[in-house]
Parts: sequence; C-alpha cells; structure tokens
Amino acid sequence: MNISPLAGKPADPATLVNVPRLVTAYYSERPDTAIPSQCVAFGTSGHRGSAFDSAFNEYHIVAITQAICVYRKSQGIDGPLFLGMDTHALSEPAFASAIEVLAGNGVEVMIDRNRGYTPTPVISHAILTYNRGRKSKLADGIVITPSHNPPTDGGFKYNPPHGGPADSKATKWIEDQANVLMGANLLGIPRVPMTKALEAPTTHRYDFIENYAADLNNVVDLDAIRTAGVRIGIDPLGGASVDYWGPIIERYRINATLINDSVDPTFRFMCVDWDGKIRMDCSSPYAMAGLVSMRDRFDVAFANDTDADRHGIVTPTSGLLNPNHYLAVAISYLFANRQNWPVNAAVGKTVVSSSMIDRVTAKLGRRLIEVPVGFKWFVDGLIDGSLGFGGEESAGASFLRTDGNVWTTDKDGIILGLLAAEMTAKTGRDPGELYSAITREFGAPEYERIDAPANARQKAILAKLSPGQVQAAELAGEKITATLTVAPGNNAPIGGLKVVTQNGWFAARPSGTEEVYKIYAESFRGIDHLRLIQQEAQALINRVFERNLNDRH
Repeated sequence: MNISPLAGKPADPATLVNVPRLVTAYYSERPDTAIPSQCVAFGTSGHRGSAFDSAFNEYHIVAITQAICVYRKSQGIDGPLFLGMDTHALSEPAFASAIEVLAGNGVEVMIDRNRGYTPTPVISHAILTYNRGRKSKLADGIVITPSHNPPTDGGFKYNPPHGGPADSKATKWIEDQANVLMGANLLGIPRVPMTKALEAPTTHRYDFIENYAADLNNVVDLDAIRTAGVRIGIDPLGGASVDYWGPIIERYRINATLINDSVDPTFRFMCVDWDGKIRMDCSSPYAMAGLVSMRDRFDVAFANDTDADRHGIVTPTSGLLNPNHYLAVAISYLFANRQNWPVNAAVGKTVVSSSMIDRVTAKLGRRLIEVPVGFKWFVDGLIDGSLGFGGEESAGASFLRTDGNVWTTDKDGIILGLLAAEMTAKTGRDPGELYSAITREFGAPEYERIDAPANARQKAILAKLSPGQVQAAELAGEKITATLTVAPGNNAPIGGLKVVTQNGWFAARPSGTEEVYKIYAESFRGIDHLRLIQQEAQALINRVFERNLNDRH
C-alpha cells in the first residue's frame, strides 16, 4: 500500500468535490445496463457508487425503491417504512427520488421530523422498537448512505423487519428487479412530485432523536459516566450523528465536548486518508489525525463515520485504537459487567477479525461464533439473545441491552463510543490501558490487511475455492491446523480462504470493485512472522491460481 504524502493532512481546497456538478450528474446521466459497473449491485452494505461514474443516479434510486416496494408486497410487509439519510451530497437527491416513489406506491413512510439526518443504527432501533410485540403490520427501513466513502459517492441500503441488513437472497432479488426496471427506462413506476410526497397522508414525521436518545441508558451506563465526570471528546466527522450529541449530552448531563458540529458535503474539514482521498473512516489514523492530535484533552474521545455505524476510539495512552484491539476490550468488559445477559450468550466475530477475540472469549467461558464478512450474519443471534455481541474488524459492532434484549441489529458506532466512556468510568482505565492488560496475558498480535493483484478469472477462482485445492502443510514455520472456505460458526461460504496455525493465520478474499484480492493476516509471534505469513500466503494463492488455470487448458 503506497501511502500518499498528503495522508493525515488537511484537505487541499482544490481537491474538493464540485457539489452542484455532482448533483447535476445525478439527474442528467443515464446508466447503461449493458455496462456492469453502471448496473444496480448490492454488496455487503447496499448499492454504492458515484453519479460521475453513472453508478449512482436518479435511475438507480427510482428503480431500487420500486423494487423494494414490490419486494415488500411479495413478503407481506405492510407496516411503515423508516427512511433515513446521511450527509453525503447525493443523499438529499436520493431521498427525494425515494420518497416520490414510496408515496406513489402508497407506502406509509416515517421521516425525520425536521427533515434532518438519521444514523443507520437509529433506523435499526426504530424498526425494532416499532415491531416489538407485533405479529403483523411490521415496519422496515431504508438508509441512504455510502458509509465512510468519499464525498463523490452515494449509497442506498434496505433493512427488513428484523432491523438489520437484508440477506443475500433479498438483496439479489431487489438488485435483479431494479436492473430490469432500469432496462425498461422506469416505465410504469408510480411517482408523486416531492412537494406533494412530503405532504401526502402516507408520509409521517417521526422524532428519531428523542426516541433513540431516551433509550440509551438501557444499553450503556450513562449514569456512571456522569458520576465519574469522564471528559469525553466527540467528533461526528460531519456525519448523521451531528444533531444527536447535543440532546444526548444535555439529557444525561455527561461531561462531553462536541469537537465539530459542521455539516458540509465537501467534507473540507477532514484530514485526507492514506491514498490522499477524503474518506470519513474513523478507523483510519490518517482520516482521524485531527482528533488524535487532541488525545490529551480528554479521558477518552471517539468519532463516528458518516452514518454512525462505525466507531473510532482515541485515548491518551494509545491514540487511535486498532479496531480489533477495541473489539477485544469491549467483549472482555461487557461479558464481565452485564450480569443480566443470558448465560449462554455467545461472542460473534467475522473470519477476518483478530484471534485475540478467540482468546478473550475462551477465558470468559463463552462460545465463539465465527461468520463470513457482513453484519447480516449477526442479526438472528442479536434478536434472540444467543449473541451478546457481534463485531467486525472494520470497526462495526453492536451488543445487547443491559437486560439481555436486542438493542440494534445493525452496527451502532454511537453506543460503542459511549461504551469506551463507561469502561473508563467504571475501571478507572481507558480502553488503551485495558487492551495493554489483555496483551500481558495473551500476547500482543500483529495484524494487517494488504492487497495483492488479481484479475477477474483469478478472483473467481479464489471466491469458489475448496479446502482440497490448497496443497500446503505448513505456514510460516508452523503446522496448518485449519483450512477454511466456510465459516466455522454457520458453515456459510466466506467467499475466499482462511488458513490457520497455532500462532497466526491469513484470510484471502477477492475485491468486488478492484483488480486485487485482500489478504488479512495476524501473528502472535511478531512483525517478522507476520511478514512471512503474508509472503507465503501470496505464494500459496499464486500456486492455486496456476493449478486452476492450467487445469482449464
């Protein structure tokens, strides 16, 4: 990974997105369904793209929204739909397109009372709150966000009545139907002009902020935070949580400072990421350079990405915590301090998350559920309480209420930030200090993700590997103990390969958008051992590519 000399520095005004031009492209460009990159494509977090690339335009959103309306009818979902958006420039026009189609289909829609921004976890919380105790007229939701992606991007994702990300079967159906509708030039899709859609009898105003903020003390101990007087710094990174923190701070009288309350679709206040691009990635030390520079002003500080489903934790002792480190600390703390959680509640992690989580979970005497990448795999367990915590290495997680019931089934960066303050209040040590204590017991792993080149044919081979295709007995001097192409926790395909030894592992997965595959690797024997794992991983994968390609000739 080549680090830009601009990484971690304030954005150059000359590089800022031209918002009027971007919005014009949203309405004027017409996607060509004969070009795959311009079709609707749902990844792990919905459809994403830029209007400049004809990958996120009015056509996409009208078609996807209509497909969702049809899907709802086919599934008997006839309750209200909670509609939220983040602060990206394309979110407002996409909101307008979506509500026109929803009103045209007669869908009962719940929007923010002040037409404000709504974080992803707040939509999940609203869906679950509404559906609690109901058997019919169930609610679902749409969140308009590309998460932490650059300012040029837009995103659109669907959450069914379980409140979490839609599963692959649902998203594939919606994707296929939307592409058919785009190919037919959106003919026959009912729409109501936005001004009329906002005043339609099916459009309702909902106080997302009050309903979410009033419930927070049932998932995080805000009383303990207030009593201890923990000094907290909060940076929404110009995202959808910006209007939530004032009411939360006031309601619970916590000693918190909102570092930045600016909303600007160019995100000119950001430090640029590793590649010189603006990206609201709260797990990146480059994007988070501004908050990290303030580390000594607070007992703990945190930021959220643009839709607030991710968290970045900053402490005086450690600066920005690696996401894997914080997940391990959160799991260790929560399962020791949530006495009313089910005794059989397990820990959920993705296959590319740190093995430190495995060691912490084993000491807790809890079961580990290891699943493929994607928060959708945690939904059922969070709903029924069989999972106390579900987390991803990309700094996304959620956990149960203090009484052991479900809080959200989507990632919630707000509660993960507040949890850092709770553990500081109750233990007298910040999360960085708590992680150091864990490493003294279990060792200090080295973890890294890198990219390696791969063409479309090679990526297809990697995505469909079987363990028998991997001919190796050792990795970096250690015996291979497991070769996985399905996740141990649910036997679902991981879309790649994971190879495990006693003190290290690597996982390889093809990129969905670039000519590369991603290698995640970890070692408990130091950085030199990690480098050896990475080198041998690439060599092993290259041998697999060669054998498979030769077999086809």
